[in-house]
Amino acid sequence: MARRRFFVDEVRAGAEDEARGGEDDVRGGRASLAGEDARHLRQVLRAEPGQVYELSDNRSVYLAEIEAVSKDEVRFRILERLPAVEPPLRLTLFLALIKFDRFEWAIEKVTELGVDAIVPVAAGRSEKGLERAAVKRLERWRKIARESSQQARRARLPELAAPASFDRALGASAGCRFFLDEDGGVPLLAALPKERVPEDRVCLLVGPEGGWTDGERETAARAGWTAVSLGPAVLRAETAAVAAVAVLASAWLRGPLVS
Repeated sequence: MARRRFFVDEVRAGAEDEARGGEDDVRGGRASLAGEDARHLRQVLRAEPGQVYELSDNRSVYLAEIEAVSKDEVRFRILERLPAVEPPLRLTLFLALIKFDRFEWAIEKVTELGVDAIVPVAAGRSEKGLERAAVKRLERWRKIARESSQQARRARLPELAAPASFDRALGASAGCRFFLDEDGGVPLLAALPKERVPEDRVCLLVGPEGGWTDGERETAARAGWTAVSLGPAVLRAETAAVAAVAVLASAWLRGPLVS
């Protein structure tokens, strides 16, 4: 069974490590968890000194042993650095704002699938008021992404950006930019480049519940985005986002297409 992984704010070097410059040998370093994560460890996982978990400081992954458990804090001693498994591509999801319960479900699932960044987008048919309300939800959404990252044992957290306008989203730079459109476009698999490497940057733009306006389709095409489809079925926005992210992650994991 895989060890549970938690994100910590930092890993502090131990005395021996500091003397060596703190670059390669992290043994003896210290880290701690507070708040809800600490309470979960203590109350649900029955944490006690001597138990071993994995920690990430959003840069590296470590094997760590619990040193002490108190009411609101769990302290660790670092045992060693572990290999950090990276997602198969650098994928930014631009997801049009939809009802927040569905948007949050999408955050949870695409984080598990390995997206590099999530950007809420104010589309023409997004419900009025969602963009303003979304700013107040950012911390909650980042917490959801953090919990999902721990569940999926990610090495790094996805970036969760502030809401962007449609035009600003279209200005994103990437080797591949896919505009998911239920009214047309080539099948997503057919639009993939044959040569794919982990360093590739990909952007995926998914529309709101009411779909894209004709003006948005035309603007996206002029901006050089490739219109793609997941098939004839009309999917909910959050379903389409998760399905498309899963296709892209799997495609880059597999490598070049076999002709």
